[in-house]
Amino acid sequence: MKQLFKITGFTPYVFIIFLNAMTDLGHKIILQNTILKAYDGSELIVLTAIINALILLPFILLFSPSGFLSDKYPKVQIIRVASLFAVVITTLILFSYIMGWFWLAFFLTFLLAGQSAIYSPAKYGLIKEMVSKGQLTSANSVVQSVTIVAILAGGIVYSIFFEQLLPNGVTNPSEILQAVYPLGFALILASVVEFLFALKLKKSVKGQKSMSFHFKKYVNFTYLKGNMKLLHKSPTVWLSIIGLAIFWGISQLVMAIFGAYVKESLGIDNTIIINGLLALSGLGMVVGSLLVSNFSKHFIEVGLIPFGAIGISLSLFLLPTLESLYTIGFVFFLYGTFAGLFIVPLNTIIQLLTPKRMMGKVLAG
Repeated sequence: MKQLFKITGFTPYVFIIFLNAMTDLGHKIILQNTILKAYDGSELIVLTAIINALILLPFILLFSPSGFLSDKYPKVQIIRVASLFAVVITTLILFSYIMGWFWLAFFLTFLLAGQSAIYSPAKYGLIKEMVSKGQLTSANSVVQSVTIVAILAGGIVYSIFFEQLLPNGVTNPSEILQAVYPLGFALILASVVEFLFALKLKKSVKGQKSMSFHFKKYVNFTYLKGNMKLLHKSPTVWLSIIGLAIFWGISQLVMAIFGAYVKESLGIDNTIIINGLLALSGLGMVVGSLLVSNFSKHFIEVGLIPFGAIGISLSLFLLPTLESLYTIGFVFFLYGTFAGLFIVPLNTIIQLLTPKRMMGKVLAG
């Protein structure tokens, strides 16, 4: 694994992954914590689900354009432009916090997710361009670990400062945002540093300049149909995509309802505790990812995939039966560990079996 960091551009790339994940999560955590403090019951669940929808929808709506851009232009170029856009969006987010414009902050979640949707295929497609086939599993383990550490750190750090900045008794969402507005400066700072690291990336493989994008084909779903056929081209790649989709769908559901569940069942509304418990799953993912790297030094150990799936299922079965925070935290840790064993091999399989000329479209899918 140490050999990876000797590759030119890999270290700045790792920092970009970390900062990008932390920025995306930071705004979401601030909004989720605001909703947790301001709402109860079904309103809490619905608004949390809406936030998750605002984050997920751009990846669906921009499936074809993001894949096209990643295949047409050098991936480093896309990363630089997208990270610059993140600076602009986080500046607008800070403005919405200062003004207490809760619904504008909601809309900017969608905009930030749109930037991520364009960014994502280029960001993950760059892995295959930087490392050899024999290093793919280790590189994906590092990327997955760094992403989860960023999520873990972001969830805890932003929640701690959120609780520190929020005066007691404030329950109006606009007033909450105004109270925690300094967190917006942290989002901007992370975006600026991310852009500076993007400038340090080495030039990536040239894109396919001859490609063209026709808006009519996008609107009438011609591109969507073609890209879906592309995903089906390799049964192994398609099944890997389905596996990842099921896992992340389940994880989004857990994220959407866990805060409300803890608040209603255990009477806890401290965002540090709630996000800390969720962060334990991230810590588990780091452990799982590193285990995959250890078991798959020169090949992909596909036997870990069903083992991970079984562990995820058992963890989810146990979670609703628990009442102790310690046991809930331990099961979340196990959930994350099994998740790491499950998703890292699947990501590696997709990258290994997909030709570079169509990497953007497949990763967007």
